Amino acid sequence: MKLKHKIFLYCISAVWLSFSVVSAQDKSFVLKNEQLNIEWEKSNGGYVVKHIAVTDGHHAVELKEPLGEYTILYAEEKPDKRPLPEEVGEKASSFPDRMYGHIFNRWKTSLSAVPLQLAGEEIRFYPSNVVASGKNKLTFSEESEKANLSAVWSFHPTYRHDVMVEMTLTAKEDGYFSIASPTLVNIPAEELEWGMIPGQFQGRSIEDNLINAYGYGQGIPNQPVMVRERSTSTLSPLMSTRDGLTLAVIPEPGQSRDPWRENKMTHDDWELGLSLMTRNRQLSPSIYHPVLGERGSYLKKGEIKTFRFRYTLQKADWYAVYKHAVNDVYRFEDVLTLKNTKQSLTNRVLAMSHYLRDDSTSMWNIQSYKQLEIGAQDYLSSVYEADGDAMKNSDYGAMWMLATIMDDNVLKEQRLPYARNFKIAQQQTADGFFQGAASGQYYLWKTKRFVEEWGDYVEPIALTYYVMLDIGNMLLFDPQDRELQEKLRLGADRLLKWQGIDGQWEVAYDRSSQKPVFTDLKDLRPTFYGLLVAHRILGDGKYLAAARRGADWFIEHAVNEGAFLGVCGDFRFVQDFATGQSVQGLLDLYEITKEEKYKEAAMKTAQMYTASVYTHPIPTRTKKEVKGIMREDWEISQVGSRFEQGGLLGSANKNGPILMASHAGMFVRLFTLTQDSLYLNMARAAAWGQDAFVDQKTSVASYYWDKMNAGVGRYPHHAWWQVGWIMDYLLSEVELRSNGNISFPRGFITPKVGPHQTYGFAPGEIYGRTAKLSLKEDVVSLDNEQIDFIGAINNATTESYLMLLNNSTDKQQVNVKVNHQMLSGGTGMVNKIEVLDKGGRVVGELSADGPEMLEIPAYGLNTLKITYKSTH
Repeated sequence: MKLKHKIFLYCISAVWLSFSVVSAQDKSFVLKNEQLNIEWEKSNGGYVVKHIAVTDGHHAVELKEPLGEYTILYAEEKPDKRPLPEEVGEKASSFPDRMYGHIFNRWKTSLSAVPLQLAGEEIRFYPSNVVASGKNKLTFSEESEKANLSAVWSFHPTYRHDVMVEMTLTAKEDGYFSIASPTLVNIPAEELEWGMIPGQFQGRSIEDNLINAYGYGQGIPNQPVMVRERSTSTLSPLMSTRDGLTLAVIPEPGQSRDPWRENKMTHDDWELGLSLMTRNRQLSPSIYHPVLGERGSYLKKGEIKTFRFRYTLQKADWYAVYKHAVNDVYRFEDVLTLKNTKQSLTNRVLAMSHYLRDDSTSMWNIQSYKQLEIGAQDYLSSVYEADGDAMKNSDYGAMWMLATIMDDNVLKEQRLPYARNFKIAQQQTADGFFQGAASGQYYLWKTKRFVEEWGDYVEPIALTYYVMLDIGNMLLFDPQDRELQEKLRLGADRLLKWQGIDGQWEVAYDRSSQKPVFTDLKDLRPTFYGLLVAHRILGDGKYLAAARRGADWFIEHAVNEGAFLGVCGDFRFVQDFATGQSVQGLLDLYEITKEEKYKEAAMKTAQMYTASVYTHPIPTRTKKEVKGIMREDWEISQVGSRFEQGGLLGSANKNGPILMASHAGMFVRLFTLTQDSLYLNMARAAAWGQDAFVDQKTSVASYYWDKMNAGVGRYPHHAWWQVGWIMDYLLSEVELRSNGNISFPRGFITPKVGPHQTYGFAPGEIYGRTAKLSLKEDVVSLDNEQIDFIGAINNATTESYLMLLNNSTDKQQVNVKVNHQMLSGGTGMVNKIEVLDKGGRVVGELSADGPEMLEIPAYGLNTLKITYKSTH
C-alpha cells in the first residue's frame, strides 16, 4: 500500500520582523528586513525575482542575475540507470581501468540519466499566482498538466539571513516526481569566487575535465551533475561571489536519507539530490527531493509531497555560511550531549596493548629476508600480486611510544627489533633511479619481496611515508641509531633528486620503465613533509629549503584551488585523509620557519578538511536494532566521524565514514590556534562514545562504519593507529584544558591514515615541573568510564602525576584509588595526593588509602600531584 505524504517545500527568503509589501497594482511583491530584500515582479511568464539585495551595515549589495524560476521533474516510468557515455565524451566514459574495482561501477552508474540531470520531463515555470498571507509570508502557486505546486516563502524568526521555503506538490497523474528548489539566481562564471558541495567537490572555477571535478572533487563540474547525500558531509551546496556574498540552499532536517532506518542499513538510499548547476546550466546551488525514480518519488494521482528547505544569503565567506548549516541548522554540538561512554579511551589503549602483545590475536609474523629477521602483522585484504601472504606495519611512532611509556619488555624485545628490521629491509639501497625509495608498503613472504598496494609503481609520497616518517619517529626515541640516520639521509636525497625545479613531484614512477605514471594527476599531497623530517633529525638546511619549495608549490596548486589528491592506490588516489596531513605538515613547517604563509595555508586547508566530517542527520535517542542488539540512534550515528574518501568515488559511498579519528588531536590544537569551536566539537564527537563500533574482546574499533563492532577484521595493524590517535587526542586535550601548562613534545605524522603525531620520546612539562609520560595498568582505579587518565613521572623527585579528563558535557563524580606500589615501581609509599585544578592550583587533597570521591566539571581537567616516600 502506498502511504500518502504531505510534503512542504520551504523556499528560504528572509528574517525576523520581515515584511512583505504588495504594490497597488498587485504586480510586485517584496520580502524585506534589515538584512535581505527580495522583490518579485509580474511578467508575461509569471512572477520573476527582480531584485535580491543583502544589506551590510549601510551598504546594499545586489546579486546580478536574479531569477526565481521553478522546476518540477516528471517521469511516467522509472528512469533507466544505464550509463550514457555519449553525454560525457570518450575520456570520461572510458575511465577508470577495470582493475579499480572499488570505483569502476560507481563511476559508470554516476553517468546515468538521473545524476547527469537528463532524466524525466522538465516542467519549468515562473508562478502565475501569489498571495501575501500576513506581513512576512508570500505563497506562490502554479497548475500544470502533471501537478499543482504551491510554495510558501517566509523569513526565519531567528536567523535574519535565512529565507524558509515550504513547497507542496499535488500529483495530477500517476508517475515519478521530483521537486527542485527554485533557481533563485544565476551566478555568472566570471563572478564566481568559490563553489562547494561539502564532501563532494569544491573550487573557485569551472573545471572542464569531468573526471577531475566530478570524480576527484577538484573544481566545479562543467555539467549539471547531481550528487547523493550518502557521501555529502553537510547538506549545504553553496556559492560565493567576488562581491563577498555567499548563497547556500539547505534542506530542513529530515529531508534526506537515514543511514540506518529501524533495523537495517539504509545508507545507500537516495532521497535528496544536490547540485551547483541547474539542468539549464545556470550556476546556482540547488537541491531536489525526492530524487526521480528513488524512494518516495512515485505518486498516485492526488497524492501529496512536501519539501522544506532554506536559502541563506550572507555578506560572508563560504566557511561562515557552511558553519551556519552545521551548527544552526543541523545542531552539530547536540551530539556531544548524548554521548555516554562505556569504555574510556585510556582503558581502550590498555586493552589494545594486550591484543598487540599477543602473537595470535595481532597476527604477528616473523620472516627471514636477506639475512634479517623482519616482523610485521598479516594483512588479509587485497594487495598487488599477493597470495594471502602480505605483511604490514602501520604506526611506528605508536609502537615506540607505547613500548616506552608502558616500559613494556614484550614490546621492546619481541616487536620493536623485528619491526626495525622490516623498515631497514623496506628501503631500496641498490644504486640507480630508485635508490633510497620504499620498495613497497607490503612484504609478500611467499615470494620474499616488497610490493605496492595496487600496482607495480613507486610513489615519492610512499618514500615520505614509509622511509622518512617511520624512520624519523624511530630516531626520536633512539637518536644515536647511525644506521637509521643513513637510511633517512638516503631517502631525503632521493626526494631531492625527484623534486622538480618548481617544487613538485610526480605521482608515481613505473618500476620497470622508470617513467612517470598517472600523468593525468598532479601530486597534490604533502610529499614535502618528508624533507621537513630529514631537516629536523639531520639538521641539513638543504632539506628545509626543498621542503619549502614543495610546500610553496602545494599551496599554489592545491590549497589555493581547493584541489587535493589521496594516497589510497586501490581508490586511484581519490582525495582522502592526506588532506588532513597537509594541515599538520604546513603547521609544522610554520613552527620551524615562522612564515605566516604556511600558517595561513594550514588554516585554509583545515577549514576545507572539516568537510570530511559527517554532520547529518541529527542524532536522536530513537531505538534501533543493530545485529540483534537494541541501540539508540546516536550510538551508531555517522555524525562526527570522517571519511576515508568521500565524494563520488570514495569508500564512504559503500561503507560510510571510518572510525579512525586520526584528526581529533589536530582539531583540538586548531581550536587552540583559532578559537573556532567547530574544530573542538568535531574532535570530541569523533573520539567520545563510539562503543558501538568497538569489539568488546579486543577493544579495537572497526575501520568502517557499516561493519559496526566487527573489530579489525582483515586489518590487524589498525590497532597501532588507534593507539596513536587516541594518545594524540588525549594529550592535546590535556594541553588545551591546562591552558598550555601541561605539554609534551610531539613527533612526526604517522603514515597514511591522518595527522596524529607521536609522544613519549622526550620529557614534557607539568605546571613548571619536568616529567615523562607513563602509562601503567592498575596504577589507578576509577569507577567512571567517562574519565580518562594519563600518568607522568618526575624522575628527579619523588613526584608523579595523574591527569584526569572528564570527557563529557556534564560534571562527573569518580571514586579514585591510587596504587602506590604500581606508581613507584614497588619502591615507595604514597605520602600525599594533592588535587590541582586546570590552572595548577591546589584545590583539595585525597586520602592515600582511598578510594575517595572526586568531582570533575564538564570538559574538566584535574591533575593529581602524588608525592611518595621511599621504602628502601
